[in-house]
Amino acid sequence: MIPVRVKEIAFDAGMNPVLLLVDEEGSRVLPIWIGPFEAHAIALALEGTQPARPLTHDLLKSVCDKLQARVASVIICDVHEGTYFAELHLERNGAEAVLDARPSDAVALALRTVAPIFITDKVANYTVAIEDLFRAETEEPTTQLDSESKKRLH
Repeated sequence: MIPVRVKEIAFDAGMNPVLLLVDEEGSRVLPIWIGPFEAHAIALALEGTQPARPLTHDLLKSVCDKLQARVASVIICDVHEGTYFAELHLERNGAEAVLDARPSDAVALALRTVAPIFITDKVANYTVAIEDLFRAETEEPTTQLDSESKKRLH
């Protein structure tokens, strides 16, 4: 398992939100295209902003708190045909439950519960050098990163 953290929510040339997860050294980044609502939920958590009414991820955190369950970790564990898969690891009374989750939802919850986020070695194969990612932003939208990664990573 490779620990990662949320660097930011970025936007591609088409203004689609992209979750950027970086390794501990900050040298490799995993871009995951996500929906606008999930991007908003992650951005609020990154800013430490509390909405007037709870969002879905805030509600799930409250449910975990009421049930005395703890989010132990989030693992982005697989990618298949361009779709990432994640596991939400919960602990309650010494027992662990592993739930299937979308990475964006799992990350939004991890940020609210200060749970660690990991990627598997298989998923790490889809990371890119951070300098390549930001160099691609200054090039034309048809760069290898933009065209190939967007097709397979969402």
